Amino acid sequence: MSFELKPYTAPDFKLPLFEEAPNATLVPAPKDTVAPEGYHAMSIYPEYFKIDGQWLLAEDSRMDCVAVYENGRILVVEFRLIKEGDLIVCGRTEDAQEGIFVHTDGFGAASKPSENFAFRLGRSRETAFSREYDELYELLQYERDRGYVVWVMGPAFSFNGYSRTAFSKIIEAGYVDAVFAGNALATHDLEGAYLHTALGQDIDTQENRPNGHYHHLDTINRVKYHGSIAKFIEEENVQDGIMYALEKNNVPYVLAGSIRDDGPLPPVIGNAYEAQGAMRDHIRKATTVICMATMLHTIATGNMTPSYRVLDDGTVRQVYFYCVDISEFAVNKLTDRGSLSSRGVVTNVQDFIANVAKGLGL
Repeated sequence: MSFELKPYTAPDFKLPLFEEAPNATLVPAPKDTVAPEGYHAMSIYPEYFKIDGQWLLAEDSRMDCVAVYENGRILVVEFRLIKEGDLIVCGRTEDAQEGIFVHTDGFGAASKPSENFAFRLGRSRETAFSREYDELYELLQYERDRGYVVWVMGPAFSFNGYSRTAFSKIIEAGYVDAVFAGNALATHDLEGAYLHTALGQDIDTQENRPNGHYHHLDTINRVKYHGSIAKFIEEENVQDGIMYALEKNNVPYVLAGSIRDDGPLPPVIGNAYEAQGAMRDHIRKATTVICMATMLHTIATGNMTPSYRVLDDGTVRQVYFYCVDISEFAVNKLTDRGSLSSRGVVTNVQDFIANVAKGLGL
């Protein structure tokens, strides 16, 4: 069965609700990074603003940002990027009465249980995820030629040789358009290729190697000597792993640093806001996002990701968002975002990625 996107239904702006609505209130920002009192904060849903009698869709959205009117378009801007004088939409209602409409059911209203009492409505270790897997296989096959898939990864994948190989195959097959991770994922993956360990433990046998606690530091040190991951891979004749596959296939990646990083590796972005900006560049194109075993990166990416994307031809489509983690808390925290398309899978991510590779026939 081939995958089909749900059609998007825009509001009927000929209804009296919209015809009689006033224009949205636009107030200049009083200072850089400061919004005027009563600013409107964006959600994850499609939002329309009435400007000079016309309802305009914010085409590139992000929750907890402001709507700025500029040159006939609605731009969605982070508070830290507000410039003095920006015309910012103000109003706290979302039902058109202030010229602001938040469209929550453009892809169909979320289904509700037919009974007040029902079992198994949440995501837990007891949940059967077979439908999610089947949907994901079809979705990825659809997206390979039509979409932009961002994978958000924790270091757990690098601790096992098979999971490193499985994700490498997914990259090679064209199912990865960008990767978000931290210093650890890249470090331990390269350590696996360089010394066959991750944090000093053999990636196949899980046996600790003598002086293995030096291995990740030795790897970072060597990468820094060569000046880049690409040069390290070339000079040290690295032939396997996630970073190798990303470099070989020219797939972009963003490594966002943290206060606890060793090294870090040369491409790691230490400034949090620069890293956020680099991630946002890819999220602006993303049609599917798959977050795995990294709570902080997952929450950060989730907060950047709207439930929809406006394509170049003007089509409005869903953005699919998956959160995969062994922790029920992490999974349910993201599914509680209210996203129309959020999916949660509670499982070991190493097993998850192996199943995805198999399901795609790799």
